[in-house]
Amino acid sequence: MLEIEKVDNVLEALLFVSGDGLKISDICEQLELQKSEVMAAVKKLQKKYDKESGIQIISYNGKLQLASNPAYAEVLSVVLNPIKEKALSNPAMETLSIVAYRQPVTRLEIENIRGVNCDYAIQALLKNNLIEIVGRKDTLGKPLLFGTTETFLRKFGIEDIYDLPNRDALLDQIKQIEEASPEPTEEGLYRFDEKDGGEETPEFLQGEDVVKIEVDDGDN
Repeated sequence: MLEIEKVDNVLEALLFVSGDGLKISDICEQLELQKSEVMAAVKKLQKKYDKESGIQIISYNGKLQLASNPAYAEVLSVVLNPIKEKALSNPAMETLSIVAYRQPVTRLEIENIRGVNCDYAIQALLKNNLIEIVGRKDTLGKPLLFGTTETFLRKFGIEDIYDLPNRDALLDQIKQIEEASPEPTEEGLYRFDEKDGGEETPEFLQGEDVVKIEVDDGDN
């Protein structure tokens, strides 16, 4: 049985070695601890890694993870990211916020809200693991359904999808992350050009029914 006074040290080592998020339930089960004991250790570590620390403990979707302090993102990128990235474009920001608040949602439902073709915005968000395919809607054509990912939760500091701020607050968070990003260059991870409907269908939508169908807004 793990000595209770060493739980925070062991948890710190686990999170450091893992790198990825660890489920709180798995930690409790493997270490034979109560959730309250693990969370007490988390509080001790959060006190240790305060707001000025370069490392923070984040909690999302029932998981814990060590992460760098976002306050130092710009200076870290100078060393770790010599090829500078561009921020999310406005179309991608709008599409991401729609997926976050209306998920699971289809491409056509997103386009009905935005009023423009969203194939390339969806493609960019998928490539950057901010959204994912979560199933198919039980309607004509069985269109793909999209939802947000754990990467989305981590990136925007949201513990659970049910803890989403209001839509304007989320857009403000996205804007703040943009402003902390390096200056844009000709190529980047998030940037893309919005194409019109006459462009070739993206690879992830090959085989999908691309005929527009009016969707009742209340069915989203």
